[in-house]
This record gives sequence, C-alpha cells and structure tokens, in this order.
Amino acid sequence: MGVTLRDVREGDLPVFYAQMNEPEGMWMAAFTAEDPSDNAYFQNHWERILQNPTTLVRTVIEDAGEIAGHASVFGPPEEREVTYWIGRRYWGRGIATAALRELLRLASERPVHARAAADNRGSIRVLEKCGFVVTGNDRGFANARGEEIDELIFTLRD
Repeated sequence: MGVTLRDVREGDLPVFYAQMNEPEGMWMAAFTAEDPSDNAYFQNHWERILQNPTTLVRTVIEDAGEIAGHASVFGPPEEREVTYWIGRRYWGRGIATAALRELLRLASERPVHARAAADNRGSIRVLEKCGFVVTGNDRGFANARGEEIDELIFTLRD
C-alpha cells in the first residue's frame, strides 16, 4: 500500500474530526480528548498544532486520493514522539505502516518515541514493523474508556 503525505489543509480538519470521533478508533486510541465531540476544543487544538514550528504534521492520502488520516512528530528534540490517526475504514490495509515509514523518512532525528494502549495490537504491530521497540510501560486514565489502562512506551533509535 502506498500513501502520500502532504501538508495539512484547512479542509482536512472536518475529515480528521469525523475520524477522531469514530467509536472503534476512540476505543483503540484510548487516550483521547476528554470530550472528542467538542468541535471548538478540536479546532483550537489543531490551530495550536499547525502554528507550532517544531511539529511536523502531515495529512495521509491513500492511493485512491482520499484522506486516510494524519501523522505527526512533536516535542522537544530529546523527547520527539510520533502519533498518527487513521480512519476506521482504512484499517488493515497497511496505510498506517506506510504513513509512519514515510513520516520517519521526513523526520530523521533519533531517538523518537511512541505510545500505544497495551491492548491496541494494530498500533503495536505498526510500530514494530517500523523498527520501534518497547522500552517501558505506563498506566494512565484513558478518556475514551473511562478508566485507567496500561500503555506501552516505544523507542526507535536508528
């Protein structure tokens, strides 16, 4: 599966908002906004992301030209972290792995870190395919699940 990463456009945000409110996606991501349906919060959050010069954020376009999601690298140099969100209808097609590989090519600084809910097998597999290894664990409150859950911490060194 091939993907294209491009700069985020204002018109992408409604698609991101819809994707980030899909029940299955929220459950898997677990660590979401307190109220993902709060569009004003969503808009303010994305305005901050897009204005931050240290954040590399891209829209993920799948082969047919549709917006599949977004991927980004953020944080200070010694704590860079990747994150991505792929819409439910694009799961299981290799899009997340292809997008993360391309993002890591664009953002070559290492080490870079990632986090995933410990039971999110799909995201864990994506990270492993891209060379990340588990380097720790944590436990935190997952808004999407309404309870504390285990989380894995990953690092990519090379």
